[in-house]
Amino acid sequence: MDTKQLLESFLNYLTIERGLSSNTTSSYRRDINSYINFLNSMRINDLSQTSKNELSDFMLFQKDRNIAANSIARSLAAIKSFYRFLLREKILKSDPTSLIDSPKLWRRIPETLSAGEVEALLNQPNIRDIQGARDKAVLETLYATGMRVSEAVNLKLENVNMDIGFLRCLGKGNKERVIPLGKKAISSIKRYLSGSRKRQLKNKECPYLFLNRFGRKISRQSLWKIIKKHAKNAKIKKPIKPHILRHSFATHLLERGADLRSVQEMLGHANISTTQIYTHISRQRLKSIHKMFHPRP
Repeated sequence: MDTKQLLESFLNYLTIERGLSSNTTSSYRRDINSYINFLNSMRINDLSQTSKNELSDFMLFQKDRNIAANSIARSLAAIKSFYRFLLREKILKSDPTSLIDSPKLWRRIPETLSAGEVEALLNQPNIRDIQGARDKAVLETLYATGMRVSEAVNLKLENVNMDIGFLRCLGKGNKERVIPLGKKAISSIKRYLSGSRKRQLKNKECPYLFLNRFGRKISRQSLWKIIKKHAKNAKIKKPIKPHILRHSFATHLLERGADLRSVQEMLGHANISTTQIYTHISRQRLKSIHKMFHPRP
């Protein structure tokens, strides 16, 4: 079995046995393909001929191309998983990556909006307009739940229970979680459902909550453009990224006393260490406030 076939077997294992999402497996494919192409350029076509030296050379090659340290670490993690799979399947007799530690990286603290900036952003859509009512429902839902953009576009109407104020969200690895919906988000969704969404459907049917102007499921790119457009109209100067409302949701909850485990559950993080990044944001903000107002900062 050649290297490309081995990669396909590994990706099938990730999808079928481990239940990873298509986005995650696509990332694995890109990272491992880059490594395979690098080996081919070194005239190595058999993974049994590789050692920790080739892997180190590949990481240096990435560094020389100015690839970010966190991207190199992610790539290494994918390659390590690939080798472990090949060892478990008895295709290889040894794992050269077992001797290489993942680089310890400073985790980049995500950009967040202040409560005032979020308020300004949420007030931008014109709810009398078809698209504006939808945009308002989208933004309110993202901030109320901390959902990922990919989760919001795949949110089905049947999974939103406005009577009890919860929605069911399908996250990474097809793991389901239940997240509370606030009153303002519920109000915005109801307004969207009673007017704009019906006009978007044009007597058709679609199971997804958020639709484009053709009555079909909205794309991630379109949803991202909605956030960016209204942030610009709100004159927010910070760099706007697709998950900025997710990051703001988590930070604002922790600032107001929410416990870390509850925030972890709502965000759908498998590991609480991922959620802990938001406690650093809170500490940073406290330090800046202390420096600004304390008489002896």
